[in-house]
Amino acid sequence: MNDSQPVIEVRDLTMAYGSFVLQRDLNFIVKRGDVFIIMGGSGCGKSTLLRHLIGLKAPARGKVLYGDVSFWELDPTERKRMMRGFGVMYQSGALWSSMTLAENISLPLEEYTTLSSRQIDEITALKLALVGLAGFEDYYPAEISGGMRKRAALARAMALDPDILFFDEPSAGLDPISARRLDELILELRDSLGATIIVVTHELASIFAIGNNSVFLDADSKTMIASGDPHRLLTDCEHPTVQNFLTRGQDMRGNGAES
Repeated sequence: MNDSQPVIEVRDLTMAYGSFVLQRDLNFIVKRGDVFIIMGGSGCGKSTLLRHLIGLKAPARGKVLYGDVSFWELDPTERKRMMRGFGVMYQSGALWSSMTLAENISLPLEEYTTLSSRQIDEITALKLALVGLAGFEDYYPAEISGGMRKRAALARAMALDPDILFFDEPSAGLDPISARRLDELILELRDSLGATIIVVTHELASIFAIGNNSVFLDADSKTMIASGDPHRLLTDCEHPTVQNFLTRGQDMRGNGAES
């Protein structure tokens, strides 16, 4: 991985809903080319942190830096412009059911570019081919499997060639084989496109298969209690909450959890 300037830096971040503090004192760095995992137990604020990173919720305190730009200190117009450089895949997929896959992928291209219809069609076909859906342009979301809908959502997230991709529970609801294929696809896209990827997930198989950096949010202490490569956390982090999460209560250290 590239050890150059951080792509994202979170400084002293506090997340709150009114007077209710969800997480405080979050500090971590995402480097270029990382597959960065946001993990922790239910209700710890994983998806809320994602919302802070992609511009859907402002922090109660602290900063989110993209390079040397303080994201939440930008004026709204500049912040929206920066947000167009993000690719986001929501847990539900968020595909428009009344549109074909091609129409779903082409929508951001039509809205945010001045490309011709022919150019948009070519890019749409390319994005679907990248996720293994060549030939499915005219299918509707209801006509394909759950795993294929996830891949179509990934194609739409890539429509504008973002440098950073954000995934919220990408393998939720998938069978183990489909989930593994999606993990493999995420790594292939990271390697081929040079993208930085941030993933919210609680799936151990995905965490160890794709993650090389992470932050662990704890609901009880309302702050982060670990960060770094999940494989290193498994072997080196002694915090019982982290160990229980990464082993699901079984002692996996030294027993092939990295395979």
